[in-house]
Amino acid sequence: MSLALAVLDTNVELEANLPCRKFDPDLWFSDVPAELELAKSLCGDCPLRNACLAGAVDRAEPWGVWGGEIFERGAVVPRKRPRGRPRKEDAARDAELRTEVEARMEASGLAETRSNVRLAA
Repeated sequence: MSLALAVLDTNVELEANLPCRKFDPDLWFSDVPAELELAKSLCGDCPLRNACLAGAVDRAEPWGVWGGEIFERGAVVPRKRPRGRPRKEDAARDAELRTEVEARMEASGLAETRSNVRLAA
């Protein structure tokens, strides 16, 4: 056995404890808003959450849940809207959620250090 194999085994063990490795990967790329919210909540205690989010912002991930945030067309969105025409009361809720997302992005240091962080309208 070499030292490289020992390091590899440690990395595999770390990845095994990550929520995106333990659960169905399709959950992080679902079209169902409730499933995406579940994926976001599973990211809450992940030790790599900030690194995952920073990487997703840098890559402008086209879609999915990354670092506990939902990405759509390369931008962070507060929530995934269900199919169909949005309800009028959803506009107020979306504004509140957008404020929460902005606060989380600022708290993680991404809003200040990266000019390419986009929040969808």
